[in-house]
This record gives sequence, C-alpha cells and structure tokens, in this order.
Amino acid sequence: MSDIQEILDELRRFNSERDWDQFHNGKDLAIALSIEASELLEAFLWKSAEEAPLLKIKEELADVLNYAFQMADRYNLDIKQIMLDKLAKNAAKYPVEKAKGSAKKYNEL
Repeated sequence: MSDIQEILDELRRFNSERDWDQFHNGKDLAIALSIEASELLEAFLWKSAEEAPLLKIKEELADVLNYAFQMADRYNLDIKQIMLDKLAKNAAKYPVEKAKGSAKKYNEL
C-alpha cells in the first residue's frame, strides 16, 4: 500500500466513524482548505520566516494537506498523477534555461 493510499484510508475511516462525510462536499472542502491555508499564513504573521513556530507550521500544514487529500478523494483524483501532471505543466512554463534563479512569473521570463 502506498503512503498516499494509507493516508486516504485513514482519512476515510476517521470521517466515517464520525459521520462527517455528509459535510465534506467539494464546496465545503475548498472553504476549509482556504481557511486552514490562512491559519498556516498566520504562523508567519509579523515574523521572519525563521521565527515562525515549527509546531504551528506542522499542525496547520497537516490540516491543509488533510483537506486537499479529501478533496482529491471526493473527486476521484489520483493525487500522484495530478501532482506529476502539474509539475510537467510548470516545467514547460518555466524552462530551466529561462527560470533558473529567477522569481519572475512565466510570462515575464
């Protein structure tokens, strides 16, 4: 069993035991994901990146990933495949010879 499958199985079990699937439609998962991403940002508010508390980062990142995995599962998306597809798309938009060492957006390269 892959790590991704193990995580999905555990999320399904956790939610099923609590009868929470009824609340996990695409809209609400997207909202929850956005809220958790904002809570992750809060860990960095008024601090340098190095000052952000690692425990808070870990907890909020786990929440972001949990909702992202649940959303992928809700829409029957293959997490590995969609990530590899997006990485390939980004590689085409940001070729190494143009993007290396640059923070410019693809249309500015």
